[in-house]
Amino acid sequence: MFRTAHFLSIPVLALTLTTQVQAKEGVDERPRITMGNGEKNWIVVDDVSRREGTLTFSEVNINGNGWLVIHPFENGAPNGDKYVAATYLTDGINKDVDIKVHKGLETGEMFIVMLHRDGNENKVLDFVFIDDTNVMDRAVFEGNRMIGHAIPAP
Repeated sequence: MFRTAHFLSIPVLALTLTTQVQAKEGVDERPRITMGNGEKNWIVVDDVSRREGTLTFSEVNINGNGWLVIHPFENGAPNGDKYVAATYLTDGINKDVDIKVHKGLETGEMFIVMLHRDGNENKVLDFVFIDDTNVMDRAVFEGNRMIGHAIPAP
């Protein structure tokens, strides 16, 4: 059920969560943020299929209602400040999840697919920044692991 995760640090991702800086003996330390699947939240990415601009994920599990969101890569790096696709998910296991990418896709094009929680339960993706790094419908984390993957388009 759980798939191999891609691990990237938050500085590489420049995505949507605050990392607190802790001062220790005059040296700043940032907690290591990773990406991948968790125990209660996951995205199966090994068998993603595509029909024109629509991707299908065989299984996505989210603990609470939320969103499967796709962020683009631009100039070789992920851009967490915008998204190119989103689809609503209900609490629990969601099978054969279709998500239409608005800008189109090229085979091999990299993107970030991740989960966001529907914080106010209004079934509208509230991708409005509430501070320098967080949007209203926040990214789903389990500990320091952000539930998401950097993968190429099929």
